Amino acid sequence: MQEPTFLILTALAAGPQHGYGVITDVERISDGQVRLRAGTLYAALDRLQAEGLITQDREEIVDGRVRRYYRLTGDGATRLATEAERMRRHARAATARLRAAGSGGVA
Repeated sequence: MQEPTFLILTALAAGPQHGYGVITDVERISDGQVRLRAGTLYAALDRLQAEGLITQDREEIVDGRVRRYYRLTGDGATRLATEAERMRRHARAATARLRAAGSGGVA
C-alpha cells in the first residue's frame, strides 16, 4: 500500500470527512511530510471507493458547491489494520537489526 493511501485511510478511520478535511488531516498525521493535491486526492478517493475500502457518507451544499463526505468501510478498516500491523513488523525488524549492528540513534 502506498503511503498516501495509508494516510487517507488513516484520516478516514477517525470518522467521515470531506476532501479538504482529508487533505489537512493527512498533512497533520504525517507531520507535514505528505501534502496531497486535490487532483491526487480525488483520484485516490475514486479508486478506494471502487475497491470498496471507502464509501460516500453524505453530501452538503456549502456556498453553492457540493461537499462530499467519505467514510471507511468495514473492508477498509480491515485493510488499514492489516497494513498497520505489517508496517509494525517491518519497523521492529529494522530496529532489531540496527541494535544488533550497534548503529546509533536507536532507542
